[in-house]
Amino acid sequence: MAAAPTQQGLLTAEQTKVVLAEVLKVLSSPDSEARLQEARESACNDMGKMLQFVLPVATQIQQEVIKSYGFSNDGEGVLKFARLVKVYETQDPEIAAMSLKLKSLFLPPMTAPPLGGGVPSS
Repeated sequence: MAAAPTQQGLLTAEQTKVVLAEVLKVLSSPDSEARLQEARESACNDMGKMLQFVLPVATQIQQEVIKSYGFSNDGEGVLKFARLVKVYETQDPEIAAMSLKLKSLFLPPMTAPPLGGGVPSS
């Protein structure tokens, strides 16, 4: 059940948690997992290709969830939701953790460069 959207898609912190939980649940469903995995394989862990292949799939799945909470069913709606989450993640550790989990679903793992910058000393 959708929480009653407040003015133009602005949600309280509690409503934002509900929406984030639903987004995470849908993104973790077998159908979404398969779509995201196919996109990840096409991207080969290349950040540019991740943005080209994975991000649009994740955005489309997210749009389907957030539209029932008063956000527009387009990229702008996803951006508004992301900005709202960003505001709340500084105030609420649970939202911050959920946001991090959401990002991890469609961004490649970042590897740290080798210590010493990888430049041999001579």
